[in-house]
This record gives sequence, structure tokens and C-alpha cells, in this order.
Amino acid sequence: TVPICVGARPIRQGDRIVSANPCSGLGADNRAGVAVVLNTAIEIVKRGLPHPPLTFFWPVQEEIGLRGARHAQLGLLGRPRLAFNFDGGAPEKLTLGATGGYRMTIRVDGLPSHAGAAPQFGVSAIAIAGLAIADLQRNGWHGAIRKGRRCGTCNIGVIRGGSATNVVSEHVEIRAEARSHSPSFRRQIVRQIEKAFQHAAASVKNALGTSGQVSIEGQLDYESFRLKKSEPCVQIAEAALQAVGQQPMHFVSNGGVDANWTTARGIPTVTLGCGQLLQHTREEQLDIPSFQRACRIALQLATGKG
Repeated sequence: TVPICVGARPIRQGDRIVSANPCSGLGADNRAGVAVVLNTAIEIVKRGLPHPPLTFFWPVQEEIGLRGARHAQLGLLGRPRLAFNFDGGAPEKLTLGATGGYRMTIRVDGLPSHAGAAPQFGVSAIAIAGLAIADLQRNGWHGAIRKGRRCGTCNIGVIRGGSATNVVSEHVEIRAEARSHSPSFRRQIVRQIEKAFQHAAASVKNALGTSGQVSIEGQLDYESFRLKKSEPCVQIAEAALQAVGQQPMHFVSNGGVDANWTTARGIPTVTLGCGQLLQHTREEQLDIPSFQRACRIALQLATGKG
């Protein structure tokens, strides 16, 4: 789950599960997906249901870069040919593709000085960061980005720096991300972020003409993907939905899912929802009837019997 869900106290309110802690999100994303897969395994064992060879896989650290799916030892999974991932949204929603994401750590180095007696000899790392972020926002390279027919997102998500109000800030560390379904446009967004910070660092100088410096590290967290509608896992998921009376809907996500990496690593994976609503907020909820439908769909996929 995301950090906002620490301290959740799930309670039932009618057909919904919510967090009784007003300061915490529910964490149904993706505790609900964990529960659907676990319930499937329990039902098969409890009821002695016949089934084809199955692997149950709970990859960790999805929210911080799909690390479990990225680094899993595939030899332990039994060479699956079909895969079904349970994540956010309605159970009839089939996610056939998702965006790619690139994460960055940006370090801004200035020069400290006494902020009252000699501020002119300092170079403020905070000022550099502020100018760079303002430049990205002003030129349409922060938040939702659309340049002609190309689109993506950029977010400055974490900023830390400074030590005291009477010291010109020496260091700032920033964590940011860029996303797009287009790898080339995502690289363009990354270049704009780098350009904004480098330009800001060069433009902030002290009385002696000394400027700050910027160092940037980044990595591709996950590449975008798009399954064809003819992919066997998609067709089987559609059949399972129809078997329990649901009409499949195709969807492409602007967030990453474990299927980004399982698909890239040779295991085509379609993603189905579990009834989560308002994910990543304190108002997050789980719709119980939708969750129960997801459980039936998962059992149908695993055994042919919902």
C-alpha cells in the first residue's frame, strides 16, 4: 500500500469497507488483490476443486516501482503461459496496457553562508530548486503534460533541504517521476526536467559569481506495454467474466501495474479489478459486491467453476 494507508482500521458501512481512522486510507489497493488471490487458493483446497497447474504469486513493493515483479526468480513460477493480475477498479475492467515510468533523484548543491550577515556570499539550493520547479510548471512540463498529440505526466513528489532559517541552504534533494505511454516522449519529459534544473543552477550566483550545481540520477521503473485483444490471457479473462454474468470492458492505465514487468519478462498478464474506489486517498473504499464478483471471477479463471 501507499504510506497514507498506515494505521488503517477497516470497518464495514453497508456495502462498503472504509477506514475508521480519518487520518489513514484503507489500503484496499492492493490488499483487496491479495485477498482475491488468497481466497482462490483457499477455496480450491477447502472444496477439493480440480484445476490445471496453478501458481499463486504475491509480488512485493508494487507501489515503489514494481520491484517484486521486476526481480522475481521466474524459475520459481513454474513457467506459466497465462497470467491474471488483480489490482484496482471494477472487476469487469480488463487492463490491457499501462504507462511506463521513470524515477529521478535530483541533488542541488549550493553554498552556505550566514543568512543575516552575509547572504550575498551564499548560493541557495532552495532557490535553485524553486526556480526549476516554477519553470517546469510555467512551461507545461509539470503535472498533466500535453504537447500536440503527445501526452504524459511529471511530478515533483518529494523535496528535502535546508538546516536553519539563518543559513543559506546548502543542499536540496528532490525525488521526481515522469510517465508516458510513449517511451520517446517520456525521455523528452526527463530531458526537460534535467534542463530546468541545470538552467536554474547556472542562473543563481553569489556576489563572487559562483553558481550552484545539480546532479541527477534516474532509472526506468517499468516500460509501457499494450496487450492485443487476441492475446490468450485476454480472451480467457473475457470468457470468465461472461461466465459470471459480467460484460468485459477494455482499459489502458496511466499507472504502473505488476503486469508491466511480468509481461515484459515473457508472461503476458491481463489485470482485473477488485472493487477499490478512490485509491491513494484517505477516502478510499472497497465495494463489497464488486470484491465478491472478483473472487468468483478468479475462481472461474483458476478452475472453470465460479
